[in-house]
Amino acid sequence: MKFLKIIRITLLGILFASLVGFFGFLAYMAMNAENSEETANTSIPNSESVLKVLAGSELKDIEPMLEMIKSKTGVQLQMEYIGTLDGAEKLTSQPGLYDIAWFSHAKYLSLLQADKKLIQAQEKIGISPVIPAVKESLAKQWGWINNPEIAWSQIAEKVKAGQLNYAMTDPTASNSGFSTVMSVQAAFSNKGDAITAQDVDAEKLKIFFSGHSLTAGSSAFLSESYLQDQAKLGGIFNYESELLKLNRNPLLKEKLVLIYPKEGTVTADYPLILLNKEKSADYQKVVDYLKSAEFQTWMMTNTDRRPVNPAVAIGAQFPKGYLMDLPFPNNIATVNEILFAYLNDRRKPSHSFFVLDLSGSMQGDRIAALKEAMTNLTGDDISITGRFAQFRNREKITIITFSHVVMDTREFTIDKDGVVLKEVKNYVTDLSLGGGTAIYTALQTAYLQAEEARKADPNRFYSIVLMTDGENRDGISYEAFNEYYKKDIDYLAGIRTFPILFGDASPDEMQSLAALTGGKTFDSRKSSLSQAFKQIRGYQ
Repeated sequence: MKFLKIIRITLLGILFASLVGFFGFLAYMAMNAENSEETANTSIPNSESVLKVLAGSELKDIEPMLEMIKSKTGVQLQMEYIGTLDGAEKLTSQPGLYDIAWFSHAKYLSLLQADKKLIQAQEKIGISPVIPAVKESLAKQWGWINNPEIAWSQIAEKVKAGQLNYAMTDPTASNSGFSTVMSVQAAFSNKGDAITAQDVDAEKLKIFFSGHSLTAGSSAFLSESYLQDQAKLGGIFNYESELLKLNRNPLLKEKLVLIYPKEGTVTADYPLILLNKEKSADYQKVVDYLKSAEFQTWMMTNTDRRPVNPAVAIGAQFPKGYLMDLPFPNNIATVNEILFAYLNDRRKPSHSFFVLDLSGSMQGDRIAALKEAMTNLTGDDISITGRFAQFRNREKITIITFSHVVMDTREFTIDKDGVVLKEVKNYVTDLSLGGGTAIYTALQTAYLQAEEARKADPNRFYSIVLMTDGENRDGISYEAFNEYYKKDIDYLAGIRTFPILFGDASPDEMQSLAALTGGKTFDSRKSSLSQAFKQIRGYQ
């Protein structure tokens, strides 16, 4: 009996030990699971770890790394894209909407903010100077290959002699054009400190910009358009990063030689700008990763921007040497004066055609939106970007209205005194609606007139804006217009159509039309008709 009792006690002990071990194991697993959950939660950003970012459109090339940025920092960047000057105005007029700004530079915003002090902190992320590039055959002919002594004045001499015409973005729509205008102004002023609008002979600048033969509202679109018009152009002003990409494009027929003027250029340094001080901690996490060797190497390899992290060896695609940054105006009034002088007096004038749908379906809010969009361009929009978009001195405006037929054609030439702007406004205000929709008959009319106008006056930029709210019901078909355009493409090439997606217009057909003519669609359904018209002005 004693033996059985010993066995019974032993078995109970073993059972008790097993139960203790089992529950201990469960406790251990539970503790590990809790720890694992905490670890997982640190890598998954909570709903507060989101930064709303207003960014320059060229930074769309960072999108492939957004998931990696979130993974490494626990912060999600919620990107919204806009032009640099438009973005600066939006931030100053509507403060508090965004946590971060990320543009190619902060110069304009720094001046525009005045005493609002929007910028809480900023850190440079990448470097890309805005420079000229010329075709290799011209560079060889002029002795510009591997030549560090080329000056802005030498570039101007080639333009004056009629040997160099070039592509450049509109400086009020895109930073590469803005930086080029500021670089030329600074280089010609020959001053060591901040420049003013009066520092350069106006005629000297007018001669330089007479070589501007292709314009665009964005740097990427400029590169695409250069490929289409490369036979007619000798060079292009753009970001170094865009030029390096362009040189690798298989559609480029002649290599471009990148020029680094010895006086320097205005350089994009892509600062990440903190606007919302309450998001400082998240901002710093993102800055630390963006300046890390991992991200800087990816950025240099995939976007051709130079690293700011000195630990990252600079790539072989970049020439060695110091990048000189030219002086920049020290007040916003000077910058704006330089830009307005460029638009109204120094650049090549435009002839802009507006093909406007006045069919019955445009009644009510639609015709009201159209009239507002057009009258804003006559001076009703008094914002700084509205003033930049306004019809310009010396510009010709042709308005072609249509319903089931072409209703009217009216041409205006804008004067310095603003008299003609009032005439345009009165004409638009009195527009009345008709019947059906003959889109392509009206568009063909615009091309016939633009072709004749360009033959008579080739020293202008020519473009067509098409605004319709429906599908083609009358007149010639899209197929017939397509056939007409391709048949006469030698005469029509370079006159681009910019369709606006509005109302019930066919997106596919408008996209096809833009692709056919080398233009670009603008979607007013995501913003407003006025905003679409204003954006198009950067391409005219």
